[in-house]
Amino acid sequence: MHIADSHDVIRVHGARENNLKDVSIELPKRRLTVFTGVSGSGKSSLVFDTIAAESQRLINETYSAFVQGFMPALARPEVDVLEGLTTAIIVDQQRMGADPRSTVGTATDANAMLRILFSRLGQPHIGPPGAFAFNVPSVRASGAITVERGAQKAVKTTFTRTGGMCPSCEGRGTVSDLDLAQLFDDTKSLSEGAITVPGYKAGGWNYRLYSESGFFSPDKPVREFTKRELEDFLHREPTRMKIAGINMTYEGLIPRIRKSMLAKDREAMQPHIREFVDRAVTFATCPECQGTRLSEAARSSRIGGISIADACAMQISDLAAWVSGLDEPSVAPLLGKLHHSLESFVEIGLGYLSLDRPAGTLSGGEAQRVKMVRHLGSPLTDATYVFDEPTTGLHPHDIQRMNGLLLRLRDKGNTVLVVEHKPETIAIADHVVDLGPGAGAAGGTVCFEGTVEGLRAGGTLTGRHFDDRAAVKETVRTPTGMLEIRGARTHNLREVDVDIPLGVLTVVTGVAGSGKSSLVHGSIPADAGVVSVGQGVIRGSRRSNPATYTGLLDPIRKAFAKASGVKPALFSANSEGACPSCHGIGVIYTDLAMMAGVATPCEDCEGKRFQASVLENRLGGRDISEVLAMPVAEAAEFFGAGEARTPAAHRILARLSDVGLGYLTLGQPLTTLSGGERQRLKLATHMAEKGGVYVLDEPTAGLHLADVEQLLGLLDRLVDSGKSVIVVEHHQAVMAHADWIIDLGPGAGHDGGRVVFEGTPADLAAARSTLTGEHLAAYVGG
Repeated sequence: MHIADSHDVIRVHGARENNLKDVSIELPKRRLTVFTGVSGSGKSSLVFDTIAAESQRLINETYSAFVQGFMPALARPEVDVLEGLTTAIIVDQQRMGADPRSTVGTATDANAMLRILFSRLGQPHIGPPGAFAFNVPSVRASGAITVERGAQKAVKTTFTRTGGMCPSCEGRGTVSDLDLAQLFDDTKSLSEGAITVPGYKAGGWNYRLYSESGFFSPDKPVREFTKRELEDFLHREPTRMKIAGINMTYEGLIPRIRKSMLAKDREAMQPHIREFVDRAVTFATCPECQGTRLSEAARSSRIGGISIADACAMQISDLAAWVSGLDEPSVAPLLGKLHHSLESFVEIGLGYLSLDRPAGTLSGGEAQRVKMVRHLGSPLTDATYVFDEPTTGLHPHDIQRMNGLLLRLRDKGNTVLVVEHKPETIAIADHVVDLGPGAGAAGGTVCFEGTVEGLRAGGTLTGRHFDDRAAVKETVRTPTGMLEIRGARTHNLREVDVDIPLGVLTVVTGVAGSGKSSLVHGSIPADAGVVSVGQGVIRGSRRSNPATYTGLLDPIRKAFAKASGVKPALFSANSEGACPSCHGIGVIYTDLAMMAGVATPCEDCEGKRFQASVLENRLGGRDISEVLAMPVAEAAEFFGAGEARTPAAHRILARLSDVGLGYLTLGQPLTTLSGGERQRLKLATHMAEKGGVYVLDEPTAGLHLADVEQLLGLLDRLVDSGKSVIVVEHHQAVMAHADWIIDLGPGAGHDGGRVVFEGTPADLAAARSTLTGEHLAAYVGG
């Protein structure tokens, strides 16, 4: 055997990232390894934060210091030895950029290739590829330019660039109009708090900019402003001025809000800003480009009667057929590459999308599969592909297809590492690593390593639950009423009429792209009292934690303040009580330019984040930093009785325990939570909202097999408390547990959008009349 062939394992020794406890492991190369374990057991810490992160860091180090200065600086993971690494290609579930101009086409190479195609074959010819790009504005300029080189000479020059951006909507496809009544109360003066925009609180800098600008009296009601004063208040161009001795730029309220709030995508906004924007702004399709984002010239150039706007609006499976029908030898290599890229979409189960679909509207699973497109058919071998739950959002029918893709990548000679909970994908693994035994501090060790058969017999939590099958309910609940949906036409729905029963557990299912979310999120009447728990990302910095996110910190601060006789703000690490050295972060960051920054625990507060004087105040014998270090379950006991009894805090902690987060510490940064933990944290927060109908979008995403049982118990408790629960879900255990199933299909995109079954799970499994029915029958052994 040649010595070069002996390097056939990736060796990890002494991994300590996040909650990992000195993990040492050997992973076979050119095999498919699946990592399992409960949510929060350390799977992502081992795969993404240790193996993949170190591979990326080492690749970055091969570039010159100059180039590294432009790249993200990565710190070396907490690990003693990492050997046998190969180039890591990471395909994670991070949502795509939510910029309004980012679409499926711009996020992949498909749009770039289409633009070249139209610039070569489109009639009439209007210009280079940029002339078909809705991100490129048309520019005209003329003047003199002096180049300081040798004999200086001013040269007259003109410059033009033809872009494809619609000048009216600036490439966004929608135009917005502001409702002035939502921006200010014209019966009040600025001194009385006339501006009602979030972030413009009386006394704040945003507010002082207007009240102290000198353009109008702050004590005069807005409705009494002269025409000139109103113009200055709402529309004035940027003007430099001094306020309280500080140089600032004054700008009319409307352009300021347009820039600060409306330039962002709605999905990327914080919840309170989004709520304000939904109230204050009406978005309408741009009348000039009909929502295509493109200029008139770009829409006028056609290939065989099809414009680039028509091509981008087509379903990708149809677009692939159109491209394969083009026969033009001069662009044959381009057509071949474009057709392969479009066929990859179809193969991966995304043929129902269109290239003009905004990237921010894709689910986590769809975003991950869009990123996979560029790796299918790649000639690279001996690379390490790292996937984060690639089956998220996939119907059981599509999971088989995904499994085939993972095996194909492996069979080309690549190492494939997959973090996964679905038994269908675990079953195809060559090697399984089971982490646990619990989550958070109770996890971080390797419980099992070996084959799938070994896992089944191994007695670990995953092994014990591997062959779990939820039985179809013998008796189902009786509905208390009906939620009528009539003529639903959102996206691909075809005049759907359906009655959703109330007072029961209803599951809406169907293949990815069949119209489930369109039906549930786009067609349920707004006045139905719906509490919607989607798959949107939890936004939060390293200062955010479960206590701040759920609102738990407010009653805790008040309880401490009452016990100590001081003000509540002292018990916030983001406010007055923060340690002055680290500003309440607990660590000191040192920026080292192109090298990774260094974080060292703050010496003054020893990482506790609070001033020493604040920590002298106690409640029930504990200071605020000790309370934030408590797990949820312990904190629930602490605030449930005795001197520290705080009913408001206890209620929130009980909800966190209900969704299975009893092990999380109250002060753990949100940035360290796994995907499944964030989803459940969001669910716990929404459970407090007053509403009769709960809509949950794939609540099993990121959940271990053992946790699905707990989720079913939670759904039952919600229904038994008088709520109506509607779940969009692919997991057969949730389908089997439902009282009523609505199955959409039969296919995706324009092949879906119809209700193909309504009834009980038992009837669906017995009929086997749909794809879902076949898979449910196989699951329950019917």
